[in-house]
Amino acid sequence: MDHAPIVVHRPSATGGRRVTVRGRILGLAYSDHDLIVFLADAGLLDPDLLLDDPAWVEWRGGRAHEWGADQAS
Repeated sequence: MDHAPIVVHRPSATGGRRVTVRGRILGLAYSDHDLIVFLADAGLLDPDLLLDDPAWVEWRGGRAHEWGADQAS
């Protein structure tokens, strides 16, 4: 795998982060819980175990597990 199939994009101006899997938009997550639900709905098993695995999830434009625009770095 050349890059992580799951991308959590930079926080939006209104909060939340867009989540894509292999380029397909799953939605706008506002928490780790939202992200886990999106990934479970997409068919991933044990998605909570994948969040900190860079082979699976790439956190772009902000720190991992930070959801609000005011937390962006």
